[in-house]
Amino acid sequence: MTKIVVAVKYVPDATADRTFDADNTVDRENVDGLLSELDEYAVEQALQVVEAGDGEVTVLTVGPADASDAVRKALQMGADAGVHVEDDAIAGSDAFATSLVLAKAIEKLDYDMVFFGMGSTDAGMGVVPTLVAERLGLPAITFASEISVDGDTVKIRRDGDAATHQIEATGKLVVSVTDQTGEARYPSFKGIMAAKKKPVEEWSLADLGIDAAEVGLDNAWTKVESTTPRPPRTAGEIVTDEGDGGTKLVEFLASKKFV
Repeated sequence: MTKIVVAVKYVPDATADRTFDADNTVDRENVDGLLSELDEYAVEQALQVVEAGDGEVTVLTVGPADASDAVRKALQMGADAGVHVEDDAIAGSDAFATSLVLAKAIEKLDYDMVFFGMGSTDAGMGVVPTLVAERLGLPAITFASEISVDGDTVKIRRDGDAATHQIEATGKLVVSVTDQTGEARYPSFKGIMAAKKKPVEEWSLADLGIDAAEVGLDNAWTKVESTTPRPPRTAGEIVTDEGDGGTKLVEFLASKKFV
């Protein structure tokens, strides 16, 4: 039986008007949140792996109370169980502290592979998968555009700007997937109803043996010093074509260094 843990994140809706709090952290109270779209691809790939053989998928999230919505969405998609790490001391944690919490939680679970999305839609750093792999002492094969699993062997295709790489690894490992792996399924009515009966464990920092001094904004290795709102979009320039429209267009593009 293949057991996969998928780390998912609850993020502010990218289509909403997102702002920052006074401490320069993302305002998560005044905007709707949801399961990060990039993590949906990781859930989908994990489900395809276990559906092709025999296995189970556990989704893991770290975040405030509302982050349970991310777990619930993954369960509705077909995941078997969920774990929600919630602790007030975690608020404001950077990628390094987040990777610590995730790694400690994963160590408490029975798993063969750990799946991540290529990055979160709020921070977009894409470093947490490899940080977690380092903490767990596992190999990481990242930015997979295609995944195939045969026993304990995982093969991925990684598409770069100038080349495509085929990468293979065996044993326990960490995998991150891109949005090129295929569309994530939409929860069916049956899946939504079934999710209500699936187990979700709630853990605190104490459950993971983590001291509050290791996480949180005050202990972050990286911080946002200042933010500036994006200026409102201005009206575009209208060019009247009097036979020289093409010339004016080229001059405009050249002034912006587009040509």
